Parts: sequence; structure tokens; C-alpha cells
Amino acid sequence: MSKHLLSASAIRQLPEIRNQHQFNEQAVRHSRNLTAQTGMQRIGLHLVRVEPGHDSTTHHYHTADEEFIYVIAGRGQARIGNETFDIGVGDFMGFGAPSPAHSIHNPHHEDLVYLMGGERWATDVVQYPELRRCMIKAEGQRLWTDWDNLHELPPR
Repeated sequence: MSKHLLSASAIRQLPEIRNQHQFNEQAVRHSRNLTAQTGMQRIGLHLVRVEPGHDSTTHHYHTADEEFIYVIAGRGQARIGNETFDIGVGDFMGFGAPSPAHSIHNPHHEDLVYLMGGERWATDVVQYPELRRCMIKAEGQRLWTDWDNLHELPPR
């Protein structure tokens, strides 16, 4: 079999990794990394499962990485900016960079399953407006700071 093809049975056998968001203990998602298996490095694609009562992440947006979500099973609620939308099978969300802050919650009694994909730039800043916090990804590290600790530089 080609390294460029993941069969459905191979995907089912991939380990499901539990990810808890560093700023939200209710944000727990289980994911299978599809692109790493095929050698892709600039785009990430994950098969994600969010259990009932959990969030996908902390409400956020990226300044560099674009991302998307395509729901393949279950239902949930997407927050985009200050609005909440019911989502279900076949719904698609795309977030350019920058975009409104976004997150997903699963208030239902069944798992929410979706494909989550996006760019993987070496440098990105993720903003968490409700927490007034940002995470900086650069040179293989992830660092964070509160907005109150940021200082403007004078113009050049």
C-alpha cells in the first residue's frame, strides 16, 4: 500500500490522542492525525471526537494559521465571535487568519466528530480574547502571556 493512502481500516487503527486544552479543563478532544501518516508537513488534518459536555478548545483565533472544520457525525454548538450556531453533519466552518474568535461545545448526548484541518506555519500567535491572553508559537516553542504584560513599541 502507498504511504500516500490511508485506508479506512488504517485510520481506525491510528491511536486516538487525548488533548486537553492548556487554558480550559473542559476542552478535551480526542484526535487521530491523518496528515503525519502521509508525510505532509505544511497542512494538518485531524479526525476529532468531542464527548458530550466538553468543549473543543478555548475561544480563540490565529493570526497566521488558517483552519477549517467539517462535521461528519453528531451535533454541537459553534461560537463564532459573539454568536452561537447549532451545527451538525455536513456543516463546514472556515477561518482565515485572522478571523473572529471561535470554539465548539458539545451539549448533546452523543459524540461530535469532525475533520479539523489547517496550516502549520512555524510562527503563529493564537489570541484568546475572553482570557485576554495569547500564545506565541515560534522556533519549536509555545509560550504564552497575558495581554496586560504586552507593551507597544514606538513606531520606527
